[in-house]
Amino acid sequence: MSFKVGQTLTLVGTAKADATNFAVNIGPDEKDVTMHINPRFDAHGDQNVVVCNSYQGGVWCAEQRETSFPFTVGGEFKISITFNPAEFLVVLPDGSSFTFPNRMGLEKYSVVNVDGDARITTIEIK
Repeated sequence: MSFKVGQTLTLVGTAKADATNFAVNIGPDEKDVTMHINPRFDAHGDQNVVVCNSYQGGVWCAEQRETSFPFTVGGEFKISITFNPAEFLVVLPDGSSFTFPNRMGLEKYSVVNVDGDARITTIEIK
């Protein structure tokens, strides 16, 4: 699966009934992640916060924390990510949005995965 500049990735899923967190990862390969979106219900010392980051060369970069947390344990969610050359525009389930820089500067990423306490029902790239 490839995700290219100009495209929008939409994920629909449900957080598990006992969810602590889940993550959406986009990157060029299985090792590096240009965009890590991590809604945390109660994990890593955080509660009800969305943490974004990148992982390059075996090292996590500077975190970006979002104030909107429109996720519920056991609830359905929809996340849309539009890939622009310089940044990703992320729209959360309540319609709030934020941007995250395209730190690796590539125009195509071949790995998209979801990890953690969520069940994804739809993945669409347009």
